[in-house]
Amino acid sequence: MDQMIGGGGGGGDAGRFPLETWFWEMPICTRWWTTATVLMSGMVQCELITPFQLFYSYRAVFFKSQYWRLLTTFLYFGPFSLDLLFHVYFLQRYSRLLEESAGRSPAHFSWLLLYAMVFLLILSPLVSMPFLGHPLSSTLVYIWSRRNPDTRLSFLGLLVFSAPYLPWVLMAFSLTLHGTVPKDELMGVVIGHIWYFFTDVYPPLHGGSRPLDPPMWWRRIFEGRPREETTDGINSEIAVAGAPEVAPPEVR
Repeated sequence: MDQMIGGGGGGGDAGRFPLETWFWEMPICTRWWTTATVLMSGMVQCELITPFQLFYSYRAVFFKSQYWRLLTTFLYFGPFSLDLLFHVYFLQRYSRLLEESAGRSPAHFSWLLLYAMVFLLILSPLVSMPFLGHPLSSTLVYIWSRRNPDTRLSFLGLLVFSAPYLPWVLMAFSLTLHGTVPKDELMGVVIGHIWYFFTDVYPPLHGGSRPLDPPMWWRRIFEGRPREETTDGINSEIAVAGAPEVAPPEVR
């Protein structure tokens, strides 16, 4: 695909613009989530759609059949502004880091996104939060921060701290800036901690059991048939092909 888009045979990234290279180097889930976020804000800016058509509402979705809201609520972060740039940066950075650590297949990371989205949709009416992109981004930031305890970060070039403190630093910054408790950050911490506990803490204590791993049917969507099944099928075909033929009985 990269060769098709780049239009080069063996030239690699030589003929690409830096922004194009950055875009195609992102893992697939992060790439299209970032793209959809920017496009959504662009469409609102051009007045093709309005934010009122994008937020999540239980009544609008389940009584008026406006099912697109289940997705668009995670894609709109506001109009073009420095605030949007800040959110897109955090979204693509920590989403990319998590997706890359999940391996080549997008099955595990997409399952994490689905888990977080479902939980956020359930909690949204309880906290009166119509747009859920920021809590979803905060969930990913929390999980990454817990998995990288030795990483040192700098906030605004003034404060240096370990990665596990990142969600709380962002929460304190938001509280100072807006004067209210950041419910979106808190939701991200709660949902992220549940995922982190059952995927990183729980398995070593319970014989390797991983209750939040993607089921096999979900993995098949992204990976096809498991290697074991394919190998068994090939071996069976070889065994059948190699079996000696049985001569038919003579008819007298």
